[in-house]
Formats: sequence, structure tokens, C-alpha cells
Amino acid sequence: MPSDTATLLIHCPDRPGLVHDVTGFIFAHQGNIIDLQQHIDPDQGAFFMRLEWSLENFTLEAAEIEPRLQPLARRHEMRLQLHFASRRKRVALFVSKDSHCLYDLLARHEAGDLPVDIPLIVSNHEHLRPAAERFGIPFHHLPVTPETKVAQEARQIELLRDAGIDTIVLARYMQILSPAMIEAFPNQILNIHHSFLPAFVGAKPYHQAYERGVKIIGATSHYVTADLDQGPIIHQDVMRVSHEDSVQDLVRLGRDLEKTVLAKALWWHVRDRVLVFRNKTVVFE
Repeated sequence: MPSDTATLLIHCPDRPGLVHDVTGFIFAHQGNIIDLQQHIDPDQGAFFMRLEWSLENFTLEAAEIEPRLQPLARRHEMRLQLHFASRRKRVALFVSKDSHCLYDLLARHEAGDLPVDIPLIVSNHEHLRPAAERFGIPFHHLPVTPETKVAQEARQIELLRDAGIDTIVLARYMQILSPAMIEAFPNQILNIHHSFLPAFVGAKPYHQAYERGVKIIGATSHYVTADLDQGPIIHQDVMRVSHEDSVQDLVRLGRDLEKTVLAKALWWHVRDRVLVFRNKTVVFE
């Protein structure tokens, strides 16, 4: 693979000539396309594309690319995002007491399987400080109560801004984020939860599912919006269970699903493979 690549994510009204014009721009500046995927939503009349190219012989500097794309974007009513592989995402992990998602992401990161920087971990409890210390990542304990929530979220936003964070992962962070936090990081906050919603709302969903004799359990990762657990879905997975599985089995299996679903959603996000359109996503796998 080239040492650096650029990735362009596009969505716009569908019309003839889109692929020709975008690839023509890359060709005109001696770029070598290494991946191109597209999708058309006929119901919305919308066109989506992910295009990645090598910058090795590209004749434009990184800062020049987006301004030079603007005439093309205006002509086709495009909304575009430009990313560079050399600019790693800076990810903050938010946790409460459950450790499974946190340890999984930290282990992947330590092994080099998650190409991001993790400058900090934020928690409303002290329980997982040892995990942060084990991996050498600063841990910030910011307890939240109804009386302190607004002030603590203001501190969180300041902390995230100071650290240059562009992605937040709620790795089983058991707090509802305020609109201010969501507005500060639109489509940059990933959440993970079981996929029983809206059937089993509230505490102990696996216990509720066990009482109902469910045959499938699952997990969902999505972007956080002001509508609780209603944001654009990035990834989901399911697993079959049976009457032989105890509550403890369901919890254990559910945690395994949560880990893998969150990790895959974050992988696609940090590799710039997710396009949000209205309240849906297009994921270029």
C-alpha cells in the first residue's frame, strides 16, 4: 500500500457523469485510484461514493485538494468529506463500570489492529482506572449526578477539545449525553448496546429476554443523536440461543457480540468507510 492515501466520501443527487467527473479530477492530477465503491438509492435519487487514491505522485498538496474540488461539488450539488490516511483519528473512550468493550478496544489498539490514537479515557466511576493505567492511557474521573451533569459535560467537552479528539466511543458509558455534547461532535460519537430495543427497555435486558424465552440475541452500534438509541446504525450482529442457555449465558454471549460489533463499527469509522445520509448510513465494507 502507498505510504499515504486520500479518501473522498461523496453524496449528491444521482445523475449521469458523476463517476467520470470525480475520477477525471483524480486522473488530471496524476492520482492512482486504489479503491472505488459506489451506491445508488433509487428511492431517494441519491448517489454515494467512496474513492481512495495514492498521494505518491499526486500533483496537488493536501491543503489544495478540497478547494480545487469545490467547483465540481457545486456543479453536482455534492456534499463531500476528505480524509487522509496519515492523519490518524484521535479517539476518546467513555466508560462506566462494565469492562468488556474497553479491554477489547485497548487490546486491539495495543496489538496494532486499531489504527487510532487514544489520548484519554473518561469515566463517571473509578472502577476502570486500573485498566487505563495498565495500558498507559490517562484516566479522567468525572462523576455525574443530576446536579452536576451540565457542569461535568462542559468539562468533558473542554477536555476533548484540548486533546484534539475527533471521535468518541461510548464503550458501555451508562449516561445519556446532553444535546450540547452531541452537537459538539455530530456523527462522531459511537454507541453500543444490545439489540433488544425497543422490546426490553431499562435495566437487566438479558434477564427480561430470558423470561420471554428469546431465540436470538444481538448487538447494535450506532451514531449518537438527540433521539435516544435512534441514531444512524453502523453495524449489527445476532446470535442464536436456546432454552438451554441461562441468564448468565445470555449476558456472556451478549458481551461477546457487543465487543465485536463495536470494534467493527469503529474500524469502519476510522477507515472513513461510513457515510451518514439523513438517519441512515452507507457502509463501504
